[in-house]
Amino acid sequence: MNTMLHLGLGSFHRAHQAVYLHELIQAGDASWTLAGGNTRPDMAETMAALAAQGGAYTLETISPAGEHRYERITSIRKVIPYTPDLAGLIAEGANPATKIISFTVTEAGYYLDAKNRLDLNFADLAADLQAAKAGRPGSTIYAALTAILRARSAAGAGPVTLLNCDNLRHNGDRSRSGLLQFVDLLGDTALRAWIEANTTSPNAMVDRITPRPTPDVRERVKAATGVDDPAALMGESFIQWVIEDRFAAGRPAWEKVGVEMVASVDPYEEAKIRLLNATHSCIAWAGTLAGFLYIHEGTHDAEIRQLAFDYVTDDTIPCLHSPEKPSPIDLAAYRDIVLDRFGNPAIRDTNQRVAMDGYSKIPGFIVPTIRERLAVNAPIASVAMLPALFLAYLQRWHRGQIPYAYQDQAMDTAQAHAICEAADPVAAFAADRVLFGPLAGDERLVDALRAASARVADFVQRRSP
Repeated sequence: MNTMLHLGLGSFHRAHQAVYLHELIQAGDASWTLAGGNTRPDMAETMAALAAQGGAYTLETISPAGEHRYERITSIRKVIPYTPDLAGLIAEGANPATKIISFTVTEAGYYLDAKNRLDLNFADLAADLQAAKAGRPGSTIYAALTAILRARSAAGAGPVTLLNCDNLRHNGDRSRSGLLQFVDLLGDTALRAWIEANTTSPNAMVDRITPRPTPDVRERVKAATGVDDPAALMGESFIQWVIEDRFAAGRPAWEKVGVEMVASVDPYEEAKIRLLNATHSCIAWAGTLAGFLYIHEGTHDAEIRQLAFDYVTDDTIPCLHSPEKPSPIDLAAYRDIVLDRFGNPAIRDTNQRVAMDGYSKIPGFIVPTIRERLAVNAPIASVAMLPALFLAYLQRWHRGQIPYAYQDQAMDTAQAHAICEAADPVAAFAADRVLFGPLAGDERLVDALRAASARVADFVQRRSP
């Protein structure tokens, strides 16, 4: 039996990767199983419920047409309890039967700056580096992987694939770079050589909207199935996974259950990040400014939906498809599918969840389109609306008027307040290199943001609650 060890048993993993493996097992291929645990003491109640249920849980999926489906997912066969020394995760990772170590991390959880360099200004990363120098594990992805791979190397457990399951662009390449930088800072040349010789890091693209579970999910699951499941969760019916087929020690036959195994994930990744992720943020920021709580409310608002539609149609699709480099994806159809998915009222995905981490999402999801349009002297009026919405959102946060807690791991709080207090907030915002990199201060960017901010101000005046 081969094992895939997953770090981070959150809702997305359990609604996505675990589901694909479950379907493969149900189809008769039981040669792989899942083990998993967390590197932080998160989700204590859910983890306890999963452990008590032997890793099983109920997944509710709901289509845009309102079709409900319930399935008991049983692919997670080992739930590893959290301990500060990560002993359980390290032991599982050092087991020769473990052939894949996968992980789900937020955009800001990689601590990479615009040039893909580790940013040691983050206190938890700096603390983990010192802990790793002393031979102790830590909670960041690099520290956890370092501890696991050190043990695996020492045990002679053989090659292993490091598989990202998150929204970071070029996630395999970038996380591998971050990991190797972390190991270099430790001065552990032997471990670096082992990682380079014995691991691969495929890029991958994942997609399924999975809101944080609410108590009513558990109630619906019980009413529909008779099972009272404290680990129940809900997601949309749509699901997609595209992976570069570069595995160091074998893999499940995922292609049998709809996973797209490809030579390069780039066009799929770019389409998803720019057409879905950026649009999601657009609707969350605009929806919050208009007084909505949920993504579907903003998506069904004609004005907000048009902002998202224009961003994709006017500026993003021309970047991703051209006669010289056609996309393998029908981008207009994909745009429409995305908007239909966001309009699913049953998902009840909150603006709070989607709006978070703007300081990572603007440079990762939005700035590439701005940069590519400007490189060919094309207008950026539609894409400029997205950072302009975030600036208005940031200004409302600065005034303490966001109706929920805003979380942003990459944001320098003092700098964000300074932008909002500046005599010219648009110019100060456009000059922020964390957000805009080399484009910061570019007159074309400033002019476009100024025009977009005027449109947003009119929107806010008319639509604010």
